[in-house]
Amino acid sequence: MVIDLYTHLAPRSFLDRMVVLAPKLGNIVTRLLAVRPLSDLDARFRDMDSVPDYRQVISLPNPALEEIGDATTGPELARIANDEMAELCQKYPDRFVGFAAAVYMGDVEGAIAEARRAVTQLGAKGVLIYNHVGGHPLDEPRFRPFFAAMAALKKPIWLHPTRTATTSSDYASEAKSRFEMWWCFGWPYDTSIAMSRLVFDGLFDRHPDLEIITHHAGGMIPFFDGRIGPGMDVLGARTSDEDYSGIIPGLKKPHMDYFKMFYGDTAMFGATNGVKCALDFFGPEKIVFATDAPLGPIAKTYKGISEMDVSAETRQAILYGNAARLLQL
Repeated sequence: MVIDLYTHLAPRSFLDRMVVLAPKLGNIVTRLLAVRPLSDLDARFRDMDSVPDYRQVISLPNPALEEIGDATTGPELARIANDEMAELCQKYPDRFVGFAAAVYMGDVEGAIAEARRAVTQLGAKGVLIYNHVGGHPLDEPRFRPFFAAMAALKKPIWLHPTRTATTSSDYASEAKSRFEMWWCFGWPYDTSIAMSRLVFDGLFDRHPDLEIITHHAGGMIPFFDGRIGPGMDVLGARTSDEDYSGIIPGLKKPHMDYFKMFYGDTAMFGATNGVKCALDFFGPEKIVFATDAPLGPIAKTYKGISEMDVSAETRQAILYGNAARLLQL
């Protein structure tokens, strides 16, 4: 069996309700519907059949619920999406091995309650959150109870990047990022920043067993291991207006060890150079097969992993074993 740990699905009831609750976002719904396998199961299943004995873990696509709704509509959309994803997993167990629940992180207590409901009542395998919450970093103290709740539930977190052209321009002279650099390079950058902020905030000291699955092979982290490791040993030496001298000594073990506690996936649009780098960094027990389907190619990604120069044991761990352990199958 092959388990694709990071795929996206837009339940029709969720899209229908989004149009009602957030009518100004109708163009987003139109764009989501244009990617037919996001909501058209027949089209989705045809794509899935390109790889034998292939199963998916499903989750909502971008945009983040915090970008769609407020403290009233966001939680409602999360409940609708989770109910339908759970129903799809029950109806098509030969297609979907589970789902990563949606939560509205703008209301931390509500997010915890929905995560518990999704896990304990609907059978969610974990939750999906984004690298920031309406522009606020995940290491803000108000989010700590959420991570504590997920650690108590013993379920993984899918960490997904989100950024738009207007979130941050590439140059101070411009109002927005051009040529979709906000997506191509911005998302891996934002993933790396979120990971680093969580590490330096001591997340894994508080919750050493918490499992977080990063998208797109861990962003920039594997490639820049030297800058992150020995380069950050002198954290604070480059900064004159803040005192960072206590951050590294305040951690219970070398900071690079924490970065290796994350999981990376293979969702690199079929390319394997980045996957090889991530495999070397995280290790064969921390890489999971993922395609980003239907936004990324299923068959091409599978072919790339199938032809990588790795042992049969490593390939099996990537394609199935690591995911099965994470999902507690």
